[in-house]
Amino acid sequence: MESSFSCCRVTCCRKHHRLLDASISQKRIGEVYDRIAPVYDLWGKLTESRARNRALELANIQDGQHILEVAVGTGLAFYEIVKRNPTGSNMGIDLSAGMLEKARRRLRSLSGTNYSLAAGTAFDLKVEDESIDLLVNNYMFDLIAFDDMDDIIHEFRRVLKNNGRLVLVNMTQGERFGSGLYETIYRISPASMGGCRGVKMAEKLQLAGFHVEVREYVQQMLFPSEVLLARK
Repeated sequence: MESSFSCCRVTCCRKHHRLLDASISQKRIGEVYDRIAPVYDLWGKLTESRARNRALELANIQDGQHILEVAVGTGLAFYEIVKRNPTGSNMGIDLSAGMLEKARRRLRSLSGTNYSLAAGTAFDLKVEDESIDLLVNNYMFDLIAFDDMDDIIHEFRRVLKNNGRLVLVNMTQGERFGSGLYETIYRISPASMGGCRGVKMAEKLQLAGFHVEVREYVQQMLFPSEVLLARK
């Protein structure tokens, strides 16, 4: 694992025209992930678990917080969030009914905890302004078209409290041997990658007013991820 962050606005990220843009519309995402839901946990554990665990470390969850996870998926991270914040407020949303059903089944084993799971979109969070201490978002921006990212980032800023923390994990551009494999697969068949392609979010967060404290690159089974911690 390597930890690094730089913010030269010219060189921090490649220009968007050099990057692969999203190729699956938001209207189809729920449908795609309903199909993926039965096998997603295996993929998540083989290729994403290190990045997801590092994100939970950076989140430094304290019991009693107001926490929102956007794109909760099958609840791999949300389960751990609720365990760490049993008396706080834990909200998870996702577009996919199939993913949410798996998350609900996973969370049933936790008793005496406070959480809710519901269908929802990152573009319109049903949450009050400045009400969230920590917002977690795993593997979603790699599905979002570049032109739509700013709307979501501004929505994240709206709901976070002053000095609230944002923890992101995304598929990113490969930085080590073999990591280009997944970009090649995406170019051939975006649906085979669940619509995910490599993105770099640090610069966009900063331009929207976030202070990015950490950006780390994590590679697992050749799959490249970035983990970011930012503050409002």
